[in-house]
Amino acid sequence: MNKKAKIIAIANQKGGVGKTTTAINLSAALSFNKKHTLLVDSDPQGNASSGVGVKTKRLTLHLYHALCSNCTVNDIIVQSTVDRLDLIPSNIDLVAAEIEMINLKSRESRLKKILDPILGQYEYIIIDCPPSLGLLTLNALTAANSVLIPMQCEYFAMEGLAQLVNTIRSVKKSYNPSLFIEGLVLTMFDKRNKLTHQVAQELKNHFSEQLYETVIPRNVRLSESPSHGQSILNYDIQSSGASAYLKLTKEFLKQQG
Repeated sequence: MNKKAKIIAIANQKGGVGKTTTAINLSAALSFNKKHTLLVDSDPQGNASSGVGVKTKRLTLHLYHALCSNCTVNDIIVQSTVDRLDLIPSNIDLVAAEIEMINLKSRESRLKKILDPILGQYEYIIIDCPPSLGLLTLNALTAANSVLIPMQCEYFAMEGLAQLVNTIRSVKKSYNPSLFIEGLVLTMFDKRNKLTHQVAQELKNHFSEQLYETVIPRNVRLSESPSHGQSILNYDIQSSGASAYLKLTKEFLKQQG
């Protein structure tokens, strides 16, 4: 594979917006479309790791060791339970990385340096960012080609989005001039809720070019799948959640040309 992987950071500083669910299931759906994909769990909660069947407490090497010691990227990559999907796992130890990286040289580009040697091995690298705008997210945005933003249709959504867009602009200006917003995806979409439609309309008015047509519905099966260590495609491919992520991935791939 000569072509370099495209790196997409899945980011939103608000928690509980379907960020990790999107990272897991977009990665799985890319793999399902025969794209060799790497999922990078950059969230100390380690939910992306456990969500693809990796037992985080049993890990001896993970992202923390690559960021804060001389561990190489190939030492930390593991196979997920999904075909063609590899994982750089994490667990709660990653919390210490934010503190330890503060005194390191080029601290904002540690993740970029880790990923550079393996760009030829994958078509897509998806980074699940923590729900904050700290050093781990800064590293993800510096390493990424683009940012995909999951959004829940709720009252404070636009406020949080403005903050994230400002952060992306700052990173673009200081560290990563080619960074751009890949798209915004509406998650946990409840079509019976009036507010959901109002927020969706507001987002369409402001971000019509970047808003994906596909919306991710509220779906019980989608909520259940991570506790079984499976993507929604492995857990219940007949569900509305699986159908939505396959559709989103088709829309995403069409944009890639």
